[in-house]
Amino acid sequence: MLETARYEGRRRIRGAAVLTAGVGAYAGFIVWYFTVLEGVDYEDVFEDLPPAMLEAFGIESLSTIEGFLGAQVFNFVWLLGLGLYFAYVAGGTVAGDIETGRMDLLLSLPVMRSRLLVEKFAALLVPMIAVNAFGGPIIYLFVVAVGESVPVDNLFLAHLLSVPYLLVCAGIGLVFSVAVDRAAIAERGAVGTVFVLYLVESVVGGADAYDWIQYLSPTQYYDPTPILIDGSFEPIDSAILIVAFVGLLVLSQALFERRDV
Repeated sequence: MLETARYEGRRRIRGAAVLTAGVGAYAGFIVWYFTVLEGVDYEDVFEDLPPAMLEAFGIESLSTIEGFLGAQVFNFVWLLGLGLYFAYVAGGTVAGDIETGRMDLLLSLPVMRSRLLVEKFAALLVPMIAVNAFGGPIIYLFVVAVGESVPVDNLFLAHLLSVPYLLVCAGIGLVFSVAVDRAAIAERGAVGTVFVLYLVESVVGGADAYDWIQYLSPTQYYDPTPILIDGSFEPIDSAILIVAFVGLLVLSQALFERRDV
């Protein structure tokens, strides 16, 4: 049982370690940089920026360590960086095997296509869980080391609630992966889609005339900065992301079942 998931998961352990180390190193730099900028009046520095951009990047709350982490680490790394990463990796999960011919061997085994797809996708949980399970304590230790403090429960929530968002990004990549034969096309398509959706919510969604369009983006339903500052979040947002992920997974299975490999 779950042989494919275990095999694929073991193959991703090294990448998960490198990813976590890289994120941890960047977070450490950002925490240190906060101490360098302590006392800076951000309202004066960014007074000419439009309100939509200030809100999108959490610039209005940079004076606190929680707001600084939200804007400089979570908004850029978790929302954009990791979102693009998991979309890219998921984009190659099936398309890569089809392109190399490995999928022919996998489908020759006595396993249903739907189960094979779920197990290959489940392997992505290794880096996804690792970067959140270890990234949180690493960030907390860096914050404590510079003499600052961040509520542990808020930090935990910021990481926990990022998982549904990252699942949706990976789900987008999975849809591309089963829809095309070439891994490069699937990966680029997934990355481009997630990036456009990020821009839709952070830039276009700020305009009153196009306010509705922001609800198409998964970033609309995960805002780490208020979670870090005061622990505020809407449970319905996470529920929407989970439903969206399930929908993407079902769509991927339907496409994979019907395509000729």
